[in-house]
Amino acid sequence: MAPDVMARLKAAIATDPAVKAAYERLIARAEAAMKRPLYTVTDKRTIPPSGDRHDYLSIGPYWWPDPATKTGLPYIRRDGEINPDRNTDKFDVSDLEGMSSDVETLSLAYYFSDNPRYAGRAASLVRTWFLTPATRMNPNMNYAQAVPGREEGRAEGVLDTSRLERVVDGIGLIGPAGKLTAEEQKGLEKWFSDYLDWMQSSRNGKAENAAKNNHGMWFDAQTAQFALFARRPDMTKAVAEAFPKKRIAPQFTPEGKLPLELTRTRSLHYSIYALLAAYDVADMARCVGIDLWNYQDGGKGLRGATDYLKPYYRKVETWPMPELRPLPGELDELLRRARGAWGDSYPLAPETELKRYFGNGSGVSEANPKQDG
Repeated sequence: MAPDVMARLKAAIATDPAVKAAYERLIARAEAAMKRPLYTVTDKRTIPPSGDRHDYLSIGPYWWPDPATKTGLPYIRRDGEINPDRNTDKFDVSDLEGMSSDVETLSLAYYFSDNPRYAGRAASLVRTWFLTPATRMNPNMNYAQAVPGREEGRAEGVLDTSRLERVVDGIGLIGPAGKLTAEEQKGLEKWFSDYLDWMQSSRNGKAENAAKNNHGMWFDAQTAQFALFARRPDMTKAVAEAFPKKRIAPQFTPEGKLPLELTRTRSLHYSIYALLAAYDVADMARCVGIDLWNYQDGGKGLRGATDYLKPYYRKVETWPMPELRPLPGELDELLRRARGAWGDSYPLAPETELKRYFGNGSGVSEANPKQDG
């Protein structure tokens, strides 16, 4: 989030009809969120292998029952095709998405309206998911993105918690309302610190850290942000310092391509997806005095990769590689952030900024499954 942009938009609500209309839509969504039940991992219908409902459970998005076997086991992979069973109440991913989305909506509504009701509800959502003993999630992803008949949980499941980046932002936005006590704030910081420890020490976490595609970059994005929130800035700095050699050198080409994403059935989507993770790392790196936005080595860097995608802005149908579901506005958020980093040579449709701060424009909803890599 860009505080200067948010302040400008807040001031414009009273004078700009387009901003006012977007604000009113945000408030309508916030009012709807006020009426929804609180989310918890303990409500799912399937018990995790541990026997503890507090453990998060999901299945991999692109895994389906095998029609060639009586039981459907083991599941088979269909890249780019999301199994709708993943988003049912058998598992936790829909509640994780709902909680994260509502916290984002309510925290933004509080910021733009100064109405403490919205901050109070966001605090209740966070309290229920992370702190209340009867409903809290254990800080691990041992059983995330499981594949029935194959694996109880996979490294790829760490990607599910990329949604929590929105929650961390939301907690910061509602801070001035005082709806979370100092003790609760410390409890949240401890939850994320414990989760960071799990990410660094567990089998799934270590494997995801070692991933060479977008998964590795999203591991770094989460680590960098969660570490700042948990008051472990040295960990954020370590991620930022390692990023050029660990991620950019092996995953970017001098021409700006991300070859490991180009092998996918949704190659444009995953190229954008991976770059959004790199952008998140660059944002966090700036907080610890490291400039990744302008890093380049032999043509390899965030700006070169962005420039490779830029010609397809509002022309996604001309993308020359496989793309199962080309979405006309898929580059909008990437280029909005590029403009903030490098200036106005990057296009910005007026509605893109409004969508980001007044709409569901963070790029992380299930409708735009940024987190299902």
